[in-house]
Amino acid sequence: VFSTDRIIAMSFPSSGKQSFYRNPIKEVARFLDTKHPDHYKVYNLCSEKGYDPKYFHYRVERIFIDDHNVPALQDMLKFTASVREWMSQDEKNIIAIHCKGGKGR
Repeated sequence: VFSTDRIIAMSFPSSGKQSFYRNPIKEVARFLDTKHPDHYKVYNLCSEKGYDPKYFHYRVERIFIDDHNVPALQDMLKFTASVREWMSQDEKNIIAIHCKGGKGR
């Protein structure tokens, strides 16, 4: 996990067997709800898979970027505009960004 005051980069929040070697989704949700209640938004950059956004109170946005690929300019512009809007709404707002492994995209 990489973190600044307002940005968290992590691996895919997983369930089942994958939660043994990736972040367990319930633990990620518990952490965010405890440390940043009502002030976080999750960005899923993984085109390969998703999860039920209810874990994060439906504050999840997906940007479909294929693994080991450069994102399209349109996707980057969409992502940065969304982040800028979310962060400007409240100085307490943070973002949690992930792909599959937490470092590639």
